Amino acid sequence: MTWPALDWRRPWWAPLAQVGASVEARVRAGASVADALNTCGGSVRCPVRFVPQEALPDGEPYEAFIFRTGCVPTRNNLHDFFNGLMWLVRPALKRRLNELQAAEIAQRGVGATRGPVRDALTLFDENAALLRAPVELVQALRERRWRALFIDHRTLWAQARLELFGHALLEKLVTPYKSLTAHVWVVEEGAAPDLGLTPERLAPKPFLPLPVLGVPGWWPANEEAAFYDDAEVFRPHRRRPGHQPEIMTM
Repeated sequence: MTWPALDWRRPWWAPLAQVGASVEARVRAGASVADALNTCGGSVRCPVRFVPQEALPDGEPYEAFIFRTGCVPTRNNLHDFFNGLMWLVRPALKRRLNELQAAEIAQRGVGATRGPVRDALTLFDENAALLRAPVELVQALRERRWRALFIDHRTLWAQARLELFGHALLEKLVTPYKSLTAHVWVVEEGAAPDLGLTPERLAPKPFLPLPVLGVPGWWPANEEAAFYDDAEVFRPHRRRPGHQPEIMTM
């Protein structure tokens, strides 16, 4: 594949920058993505090894194979590159997601639909962002009060930590666009590395939508308040009659 230029100075890639640049350099030098990840992960307590996609047997679910063998089938593309980086940077969380996926497959098999838990796990793995933030920001996000979130409480973002986790989300940010939205999981200070994820907490899909280019300091255009006037991106919260606000505790 043609490998695009990756600017590791971008704020959304900051937690990945050191290891990401090392893996990218090996790929550019001719290594496969799997080999580059294995080489650069040597100093990291990574619970898996990366193998070519062809190692996945026909008919065996991807997540079940990883759980059974400790090997991650990996293609030579950006999607699997970012997936591998998250195994190196967030191994406990990736491992927990895989354990839950494998347990669901073992219990329910693989059908036409994933079911609520596997669906939530897939959303988390592909598109989640982890947010630690002052209560004012979290509440404004829950209620989709975008002006409060990004303008009125703008200075509070200096106290927040937003970490993008989903590897599909990270891949999309190679070419950013305004409507790109993460599924936010709110994290309390002191949370375990695997966030204590359980099927019961995941099944309701308690994610909060966040257009990531609205984050202060992440995109030059959002220095202008008019950036947030785009209702196609920063959509109001539409509550159904009798619907209770989302509540998520960590």
